[in-house]
Amino acid sequence: MNRISASVSPEGSLEVLSQLEVRTLLDTSARGLYRLFRNCALAVLNSGSHTDDAREIFDTYRDFGINLMQRNQGIKLRLENAPASAFVDGKMIQGIREHLFAVLRDIIYTHDEIHGDPSLDLEKSEHLTSAVFHILRNARVLRTGVDPNVVVCWGGHSIGRAEYDYSKEVGYQFGLRGLDVCTGCGPGAMKGPMKGATIGHAKQRITDGRYLGLTEPGIIASEPPNPIVNELVILPDIEKRLEAFVRVGHGVVIFPGGVGTTEELLYLLGILMHPDNAGHPFPVILTGPAESADYFEAVDRFIAGTLGSAAQGLYQVIVDNPVAVGRAMREAMETVKTFRHKGNDAFYFNWQLRIEKDFQQPFVPSHAAMAGLSLGRDQEPHRLAANLRRVFSGIVAGNVKEHGIRAVEEFGPFEIHADKDMAAAMDDLLQGFVAQRRMKLEGEYTPCYTLLG
Repeated sequence: MNRISASVSPEGSLEVLSQLEVRTLLDTSARGLYRLFRNCALAVLNSGSHTDDAREIFDTYRDFGINLMQRNQGIKLRLENAPASAFVDGKMIQGIREHLFAVLRDIIYTHDEIHGDPSLDLEKSEHLTSAVFHILRNARVLRTGVDPNVVVCWGGHSIGRAEYDYSKEVGYQFGLRGLDVCTGCGPGAMKGPMKGATIGHAKQRITDGRYLGLTEPGIIASEPPNPIVNELVILPDIEKRLEAFVRVGHGVVIFPGGVGTTEELLYLLGILMHPDNAGHPFPVILTGPAESADYFEAVDRFIAGTLGSAAQGLYQVIVDNPVAVGRAMREAMETVKTFRHKGNDAFYFNWQLRIEKDFQQPFVPSHAAMAGLSLGRDQEPHRLAANLRRVFSGIVAGNVKEHGIRAVEEFGPFEIHADKDMAAAMDDLLQGFVAQRRMKLEGEYTPCYTLLG
């Protein structure tokens, strides 16, 4: 593969660093930030890649290097053996350049101001929410004086053409109605709505449309930011990323996807099922083309078999009707606005929504942790949803995250223990994902898990 070496200056994200920050970033010891910084930077430079295997990307560009240089005018990044696709005629593409310095900004801020702040106790729920708020505020994505209009779009990075085109048409309907789009920033159903919204915004002469991408270090290599993202934020882990979605968004649309999309749905349902959140307006729409009807029937059947009818009542399914999705979400924004007004809550950050530690504490999917998850019905539904979410998070790790892939190779598949009927419900859904090729972008899928019921 072609490589390029070049020096790059920042623009607007982070122009200066202290000498201590530079030393910390370039510390290559086991406790240093260099590997994290390098891998996230490589992922951003690899935008447009057709693989979702993080290990493959890191192995392919084993000779990639990045260095920080202090200059009189500020800092520069020196890249060695970077992917040539990030450059045009020897110059880095502007959007990739912005994303590269967003990586630098967020890694520095999280290290110094989140993990390095003794006043933040990350064992406390309210402090975890504050950490998410601070990261988003530092990235300047919290905008005052704007009515609710951010639609979070979730869906798979490995989807067919019909599903991608449909997600683009839904995004177009959002753009026509002045709605902005927030996604996980990758390809597939994360790119489609953004691409469609750009056309809708252009037709309405909206020049400041927002295409907000939220990611985290473990997933960014398998889902590099797509080129439409104009506001990129890297949260430190999947839990803070998920909380950022529901705090900054005003509604959620879910397109067809795989285990990552199911993880997101379970996270959201678990929060909305908490008794303290009863009556909290948060529109959730599952949608896709006619070809995806069986997919949504399977997801709905899985939710019924695990969390029950109360969870089913928290979302609506609209198949093959982008206009209806656009109208429903636009109308729901007025309900959200009225509710926030009455509760004296901000439009730009949903403080009222109760999110417990079960949904906030980072889950590291080791073999012991996966085997120890409680998946019985002898617990409150929202807590069961939290543990089901962890199951799917572990499968995501085993499928596409570097540490998860290597752990499965070394120790074998994750063992998942569940009640018999719950294991059957998960198996039915997951086998469907495999048959529909929703687990990986390329190649045959070898399960990274074993279900024991």
